[in-house]
Amino acid sequence: MTPHNEAGKGDYAATVLLPGDPQRAEWMAEIFLEAPRCVNRRREALGFTGLFRGKPVSIQSTGIGVSSFLIYAHELLDFHGVRTLIRTGTCGALTAAVKLRSLVISQSVRGESAESGQVFGLYGADAGPDTALFSRALARAAEIGIEHQAGLTICSDIFYHPQGRDRFAEAQAQGALAVDMETSALYRIAA
Repeated sequence: MTPHNEAGKGDYAATVLLPGDPQRAEWMAEIFLEAPRCVNRRREALGFTGLFRGKPVSIQSTGIGVSSFLIYAHELLDFHGVRTLIRTGTCGALTAAVKLRSLVISQSVRGESAESGQVFGLYGADAGPDTALFSRALARAAEIGIEHQAGLTICSDIFYHPQGRDRFAEAQAQGALAVDMETSALYRIAA
């Protein structure tokens, strides 16, 4: 047990889906998992484990932003032996190619700026996913016909910014598809 998670040893599957919203986690568990059981309620960050097509899968809500996300990702990896983390949260489109409710698969991620809470900055080194998992995600999305885009995601912890979307003009010129608040944390901790 950790300070932020009441689940015991073996309560999480090796693969965990990570929505930010606890209500989305609960909905996902009810809709997609067979025999889901709640393994974490601490701080209302709901976690569930069940079966998806006969395989153990867990779902753990992480809250909003890097700080909250990193607590849960760290504990899942270091204390619960989880091997695969898949963020299933939302993002904001930075191009018309990303349609509402479509899938964005982040090939690389870059922080908006040091001030945004993403300390490696817009000009810092990009981070990316496990290349084999990324390739499998692309192939599977194409195989089952899910509309998707793959490319650069920008990350920022500033949700309400005085410049609004205008602040992403440079990132858009560099081909950024979307902006979110957690993918940078996922790729950095996984590395």
